[in-house]
Amino acid sequence: MGNRETRLWTKNFTLLTLASAIGSAGGIAGSFALSFFVFDETGSTLASSLVIAVQLIPHVIVPLFAAPLMDRLPRKAFLVGGDLGSGLIYAAMGYWLLTRKFSYIGYLLISMILAVIASIDHLAYSAMYPSVINEGAEQKGYAVASMLYPILNVVMTPLGAVLLDTIGVPMLLLIQGGMAIAAGITESFISDVSEPTAGVKGYGVKDWIGDLKEAVDYLKKEKGLRSIFEYVAFASGITRGYNPLLVAFFRTMPGLSAAMYSLFSAADFLGRTAAGALQYSVKISKEKRHKAHTLFCLGSDLMNMTLLWLPYPLMLVNRALGGFLENNKGILRSAAVQLYIPENLRARINGFNNTVVTALGSVLALVVGAAGEIMDYRLCVTVLSAVSILCCWLLTVRKEREADKVFSAE
Repeated sequence: MGNRETRLWTKNFTLLTLASAIGSAGGIAGSFALSFFVFDETGSTLASSLVIAVQLIPHVIVPLFAAPLMDRLPRKAFLVGGDLGSGLIYAAMGYWLLTRKFSYIGYLLISMILAVIASIDHLAYSAMYPSVINEGAEQKGYAVASMLYPILNVVMTPLGAVLLDTIGVPMLLLIQGGMAIAAGITESFISDVSEPTAGVKGYGVKDWIGDLKEAVDYLKKEKGLRSIFEYVAFASGITRGYNPLLVAFFRTMPGLSAAMYSLFSAADFLGRTAAGALQYSVKISKEKRHKAHTLFCLGSDLMNMTLLWLPYPLMLVNRALGGFLENNKGILRSAAVQLYIPENLRARINGFNNTVVTALGSVLALVVGAAGEIMDYRLCVTVLSAVSILCCWLLTVRKEREADKVFSAE
């Protein structure tokens, strides 16, 4: 089992991982089915896109209000409450669709509520996750987290398609609700975790502003952490914008098809799983983490840059390598950043990061989409990948000493 300092699979880590697996499995299958269900009911791609847009809004706003409270109250309560609340809502949706007709306006409102809960749940999870990992096992812990969703996605997406045709959306939503509730119950057994206990007695607007100011002042002083966050915001926005370009390329290029594009997810899964296995088994020393992260970033962008210029078989190889590099950099960065941030500021700092990444990422995704309207798709992806490389150089390589401080933290 190893020494206590390096042991990963403790009771709390196992419970949180199990709960995450249960909740994510239900969410993947349910979301897949709902995306088709909404289009079937409305017959409009705009209506489906509006649901996605509505779901993004809380991820920009909610962290600014919820994060200060999470740095004062036990995060476990937010985590458990979020899963139980969303479970009850999904179950109620399933029951509604069994007995009544679908309402698009009602679904938009419920989607907004669920997005608020999901935003709080994600914030609580990211703030609490480092507390259930023993010192020295951070890289392994984030490797496990990085592999969980891709594996479940490969399993649950086709299962969701089967369940959509066999039992229907109402029953699937009831199952999803039950799994979310099961996840919340599992999380309730987590114990002995370092949690904030300052409380909110007499807490008012001035206190909330003061809490936010404390986080802002901390980020002003932490140039390395800030540069990493800035890079993530730009890079994620550009990456988010790639997907519509790839879809359009496969739709318009002779000899390619949507079915061929769908195999990208399988190749990406293989690469990401290999990266998680590598990070789980090989510990990278603190002196080499930043350089390794930079190489993974540059390699990932180079894969994107060359993707659409390759014959199709090599495209699949490219996506596997891209997934491998992308997941490696994500694991190293997440483990380093979450370990570096002080525990009493973790929710607020992560909240700021979530807000900036979502807001800037959404704007950049629109810019990328607009660029695809006036440029050749291959050239557009190549230019954007070059911009991402420039962002990496300006925001992390040029600020190596500041960023290295974050990556070398113990």
